[in-house]
Amino acid sequence: MSNYIPLISSSLTGPLGIMHLPRLWQKVSLKSTGQLHSDYPDIGGGYDSMVLGTLGIDAEAFRAFVSENKPSYIECENWVAQNGNLNAAGIAKLNRQITQYHHDDATRNEILSGAGLDDSAAISDAPNLNNLDDWTAFYNEVLSGGS
Repeated sequence: MSNYIPLISSSLTGPLGIMHLPRLWQKVSLKSTGQLHSDYPDIGGGYDSMVLGTLGIDAEAFRAFVSENKPSYIECENWVAQNGNLNAAGIAKLNRQITQYHHDDATRNEILSGAGLDDSAAISDAPNLNNLDDWTAFYNEVLSGGS
C-alpha cells in the first residue's frame, strides 16, 4: 500500500469557505486507511488545530467521523456544518490567520533550500512555503525514484 503526501493546499477552501479544511479531511482520510505519509500528522497542532478550534469541533470526534464513515469531502463539510460553529466572523479571522502566517527565517530558508531556491525567492507566506515543501517531498519520493 502506498503512503501519500497530501498535496491539497492549506489555502484552498470548499463550499463552506473554510481554508485548510479540505487538506485536513484528506490527511485524516489517508491516516484512517493507513496511507498517510509518516512525515505528516493527521491532526497536528498548527492549522489543523486552528481549524477545529475555530469550528468548535473536538479533534477526536472529527477523526472518528472521518475514520468510521470515509466521507467524501462534501459529506465531511455537511458533518462540519451540523456539528460545528460556522460563525462567519470566526471563519474570516481563521482564513486571515492562515494566509498571513509566516514561518521563521530558518524554516523558510530550509524549505527554499530543499526546493533548490535561495532566500531571494519571493515566497514568504506559510501556505505557499508549505506547498513548495509538499511538492519537493513529492518530487523526491515519487518522481525522482526516492533519491
